[in-house]
Amino acid sequence: MFDQAKTALLRAVLDEICESISRSDTGARTRVASGILEAAANGETSLEELRRTGREALSSAPAMWR
Repeated sequence: MFDQAKTALLRAVLDEICESISRSDTGARTRVASGILEAAANGETSLEELRRTGREALSSAPAMWR
């Protein structure tokens, strides 16, 4: 899968994008995590690109998740 450094980066991006979302709101967090993981699995390693992907996933989530 991913090494420790990549996993830490992905978690940090997830936490940053979801900072205004309750940890109990698993639907929105899952959607963002899925988007970030998919980008990373496709070789995306840029912090800015991972952030953009996470923001896009969050903005496309249903309004009740935001």
